Amino acid sequence: MKPGRFTYHAPRTIDDALAVLTEHAGDAKVLAGGQSLVPLLNFRVAEPGHLVDVNRLPDLATPVRTSTGWHVPALVRQRTVERSAALTGAFPMLGKALHEVAHPQIRNRGTLCGSLAHADAAAELPTVVTALDGRLRIASPRGERTVAAEDFFVFHLTTALEEDELLLGVDLDDLPAGTSTSFHEFAGRRGDFALAAVAGQATRDADGVVTRCRLVAAGVASTPLRLRATEDSLLGHRLDDAALAAAVRAAHREVHPTGDVHASAGYRRDLVGTLTRRVLADIAAAVPTEELTHA
Repeated sequence: MKPGRFTYHAPRTIDDALAVLTEHAGDAKVLAGGQSLVPLLNFRVAEPGHLVDVNRLPDLATPVRTSTGWHVPALVRQRTVERSAALTGAFPMLGKALHEVAHPQIRNRGTLCGSLAHADAAAELPTVVTALDGRLRIASPRGERTVAAEDFFVFHLTTALEEDELLLGVDLDDLPAGTSTSFHEFAGRRGDFALAAVAGQATRDADGVVTRCRLVAAGVASTPLRLRATEDSLLGHRLDDAALAAAVRAAHREVHPTGDVHASAGYRRDLVGTLTRRVLADIAAAVPTEELTHA
């Protein structure tokens, strides 16, 4: 199929892009990598009257080192992040998750922020950015604002972005000293959407005791799901077999997925438990980050 009729806009400044979005609020879609939007257009699931191609906007295609971590602007391709030793070194779970996103051809065009704006609850990148406690920078005619990833995802394919707003990028803070991360998913075929996934990070003290933890599941709720009770079960404990078993039981109790033609609710719940164990086993075996310093 082919998309319906639309007017194509190619603004060269952020202000121009915002002007188009404001003028056609409710009837405009932003095009970056297009790997999620274009299929929706072709199947006419989305039929905007105006398409706003932001690929000509300046200074949005290169990751930027900040005083506290990294800023990934809106036009940074997924493949760019995947191939960045600095970014995947700083956030190992991000590199691991990107390797699972679709196929290299898709990652060559798709943007990290495009996946966040699309907000598929089974997608890897919204889950990882939530697990990393990312903050999204958003521009509008009223100025800029920052939204925590945990508040950005509202429902299936729905975010906190208003109709006249543009996602500028995402900020990721350096991990605290003593932190390790991991990501695991299960899909029926390589490149398919995950039936379930879990991203996690944990900070341990010199005795190996967990002092801080974030675990987020994908594919089992209408947004990336923070596993708070599972996190709480780990605080104050070493990541030994007993702690991992308790975490699996907590994860089972905490998720309430729905079934579909791909997997039953019970199967997805069991997957979350298995993937939680794998993530925590990776973290237990990993060498934690050292304290990062800035010039």
